[in-house]
Amino acid sequence: MSTIPRDPAERPREQRLAETFVELADTLVDGFEETALLRLLASRCLEFLDASGAGLLLADGYGKLRTVAVREAAGLLDLQRDGGPALDCFRTAALVGPVDLATDGARWPLFAERAVGRGVFGTYAVPLRLRETGIGALQLFRTEPGVPHGDVALAQALADAATIGMLRQRAINRSELLASQLQSALDSRVAVEQAKGMLAERWGVDMDAAFSAMRRHARTHRLRLSELARRIVDKSLDSEALRDN
Repeated sequence: MSTIPRDPAERPREQRLAETFVELADTLVDGFEETALLRLLASRCLEFLDASGAGLLLADGYGKLRTVAVREAAGLLDLQRDGGPALDCFRTAALVGPVDLATDGARWPLFAERAVGRGVFGTYAVPLRLRETGIGALQLFRTEPGVPHGDVALAQALADAATIGMLRQRAINRSELLASQLQSALDSRVAVEQAKGMLAERWGVDMDAAFSAMRRHARTHRLRLSELARRIVDKSLDSEALRDN
């Protein structure tokens, strides 16, 4: 009778790779964090690709690039603020490399010099992208030039899986935020209408006159109309203060 290996390293590579694609694309879990997803991507790249280091640059909501995840490549991404494979990859949303930094690094002299000095002689970067728009870049570092057959395609596939998961989660977050904003707006509107009705009944005036008094008081006292309405409804504010305003 066969047993299922419990140690991930004992399972067939194909099985572990399939599980990785599921991990990277599945963001519908409690406590999801975008940074954790990208750290997972970097870690899995070192597991399945012939690379000594992996790192990511990701654009925030303002288009500014930040280092999100690094494995054995600390400092090499930060050197690329003025130029480097990952930065070029992000800007073009296309593959950069593979590059032999010892012979072809003149394009990014500072980065190439530092990388070679740390024993990194080969690198390439694949984009994290939505159609033709880059949102980040995954860069792999190697101790020798060249790339084993299939590694670039696999790196791009892993980056694509993570991008799908990340963009789906961002869409969910935007949807939830919009729903929350709409509900808040609805609640405020209901409170305002309720407060108008209460004032109109108490004062024996029409709804427009009651609303004018509320708006005048809110402006004078620099209150949000929804907050003023809440105070009227819960009777924490004497309505006569509005009438005398």
